[in-house]
Amino acid sequence: MLTRTLYEMLPVGYITLGSSSLLILEQGLAIVSASIVFWLGAKIYNMRSANRRTDPKRKRKPGMLPDSLYSLLPFGYLFASILLFRSDAKDAGIVLAIMLFSYSFYILIRRSNYRRHKLPELNRVI
Repeated sequence: MLTRTLYEMLPVGYITLGSSSLLILEQGLAIVSASIVFWLGAKIYNMRSANRRTDPKRKRKPGMLPDSLYSLLPFGYLFASILLFRSDAKDAGIVLAIMLFSYSFYILIRRSNYRRHKLPELNRVI
């Protein structure tokens, strides 16, 4: 059985492993495998994140994108930035990659605010 800390870090570990493998490896099969590991990590992260949503469904604004695509959007930005870093991009490509990388983490941090289980407060009289 895994400890809670290790269990919680697994999706991020999969995404990190896939990202670093995409940046380092050159073989075609390795790139495909790293992409699969990256997207499976993103999928697992989103499944856990959806389970931890604390905002009520009635307050959620409907968007133009389906929920499955919307939830993977920051990971798409991250994946695109990794591909830009991997390519032989010049100054503008590197700046765009840094902007995509930063924006994906901004979205993930904003979403994490609504993904924490909150225990009900007990009114105790002292």
